Amino acid sequence: MGQLDVDMAALDAVTLDAMGTLVRLDAPVERLAAAAGIDAEAAARGFAAEAAYYMPRSLDGRDADSLAQLRTAAAGVFNAAAEADLTAEQFMTAIVLEPEPGSLAAVRRLRARGLSLCVVSNWDYELPGRLASLGFALDVVTSAGAGAAKPQPRIFELALGRLRVAAGRTLHVGDSADDEAGARAAGLRFAPAPLEALL
Repeated sequence: MGQLDVDMAALDAVTLDAMGTLVRLDAPVERLAAAAGIDAEAAARGFAAEAAYYMPRSLDGRDADSLAQLRTAAAGVFNAAAEADLTAEQFMTAIVLEPEPGSLAAVRRLRARGLSLCVVSNWDYELPGRLASLGFALDVVTSAGAGAAKPQPRIFELALGRLRVAAGRTLHVGDSADDEAGARAAGLRFAPAPLEALL
């Protein structure tokens, strides 16, 4: 079972955070600096400001129109902090996801154990497609779809309903305090990322 004291035989399902558990960003500061023609310090400052703006508002990206508005506003925050002039499309081109090391193999091993899997993530409505493009064919519940973000238990409760499993027989794996607080509030067990430490 790896480093964690988790009784996998007592589980029917595992829910998974996305960022920091399944996926990570590939050199966002370097990519943004190149796209905007600015130095790394300015790009880092802008990226930090954009992330602080976007993350609590990810649930506002419920469809194509609302997501376009959110991304335009977020790119504007980046530009103001970095003294840059990127369009939302240029900004998003620099935001490239890649699997966390070992995460694809870990998902396959969890499935091989007969466990049901679902992603539970504070993200906009495009997350299912982005994960699928990286090889993660998983059910996904986003904050945008739930109308609630972690640590609120509702997002976890929706995942439990979709999987048709009991909270007490479900483990959530994530990398943040909101992951743990939300999972425990909904009655799930919790284990910290990395995912491959479970197996």
